[in-house]
Amino acid sequence: MTSSVNRPLEPQQRAIIVGASSGLGAALVRRLAAQGYRVAAVARREAELAALRESVGRGLVCPYVHDVTEYEQVPLLFDQIVRDLGGLDLIIYVAAVQPPVAPTEYDFAKDRAMLETNLLGAVAWLNQAATRFERSRRGHIVGISSIAGERGRVGSPVYNTSKAGLNTYLEALRNRLSRHGVTVTTIKPGFIDTELLKNAPKTFWVISPDTAAAQTLDAIAHRRQVAFVPPRWQFVGLVVRAMPSAIFRRLNF
Repeated sequence: MTSSVNRPLEPQQRAIIVGASSGLGAALVRRLAAQGYRVAAVARREAELAALRESVGRGLVCPYVHDVTEYEQVPLLFDQIVRDLGGLDLIIYVAAVQPPVAPTEYDFAKDRAMLETNLLGAVAWLNQAATRFERSRRGHIVGISSIAGERGRVGSPVYNTSKAGLNTYLEALRNRLSRHGVTVTTIKPGFIDTELLKNAPKTFWVISPDTAAAQTLDAIAHRRQVAFVPPRWQFVGLVVRAMPSAIFRRLNF
């Protein structure tokens, strides 16, 4: 029997969470740290990041204040974080905004904010990870999308668009990187009890950020390509995608 004293230690895993100051992002930071990861928590709100670090542990969480729409900062910040962590195994892009949009409202400023944060920010960060992981032939990229990206609903056209675009981008990364040993996972949650939920006109099957984080990490551990959170949303997605446009456009959501 091999003595546990002489068994080599597993290397510490390192992760970046973009959009980490609250909600699902903060819950992912807490759970990853509890699993022994060293986590870089990236978000705009410095006070929330500091509180998260204190609650989890200074040795496990490294905070970085950053607005994901400042795209030109991403390459240097990404390289700095990887150096600080001593490498990188996992990146999860969580950052998203969903301002309230009235049924007859067409507000370009709101639309632009959603596209810049939900989609372009993801591309800026995950492109950096894709380049590194392809070169090293290992790593895991995760994007938090939404059930809202399955079809173009009347309720929030550009939020739906931003998530549908994220789905396609992640699929393309998956097709590129799978041959290099890199895993890409798309997470499609339903309603999570976060700040985004306050602008949803109708909600059901609402889960806590911690529950969503647990199910997300389970999908990551099993290296799933696409995972609905909770899994029952997969059946909703099937129905929504199969519904004829003539019927779907009559739905008031």
